[in-house]
Amino acid sequence: VQLLESGGGLVQAGGSLRLSCAASGRWFSRYVMGWFRQAPGLERDFVAAIRLSDGSTAYADSVKGRFTISRDNAKTTVYLQMNSLKPEDTAIYYCAADIISSIATMRSQSSYGYWGQGTQVTVSS
Repeated sequence: VQLLESGGGLVQAGGSLRLSCAASGRWFSRYVMGWFRQAPGLERDFVAAIRLSDGSTAYADSVKGRFTISRDNAKTTVYLQMNSLKPEDTAIYYCAADIISSIATMRSQSSYGYWGQGTQVTVSS
C-alpha cells in the first residue's frame, strides 16, 4: 500500500486548505485512514480518521468543528478540509492507513502500518 499526500502549503490565519491522500496498491474497503500531524520539537498527534466502509469518523478536540475528513466514492482517496486555520495548526501532516476494527484505536498511531511521506502546512499569523 502506498499513500501520497498533497495539498499542503502556506496560508494566513483564518484561511482554509484541503489535503488529499491517495492510496494505491493492495487496498480494502475495510481500511481506516487517518491524519496525524507533527510540529517541530513535538510528538506526532492524531488529527482525524475515517472508516472507509461506513464513513465513521473521529476527530481530535483541537480540530473538531474546523476540520472535516471525507472520502471519495471509490474509497481510495481521503480528504482533510481544514477551515479557520490557526498558527498552532502548523505542522507536517501525515496520512496513515490500516485495517482497524475498533473505533477507539483509530486515534492511536500505533494502529496504523502504512504511512505517507507527509505534507507541510504552515499557517502565518
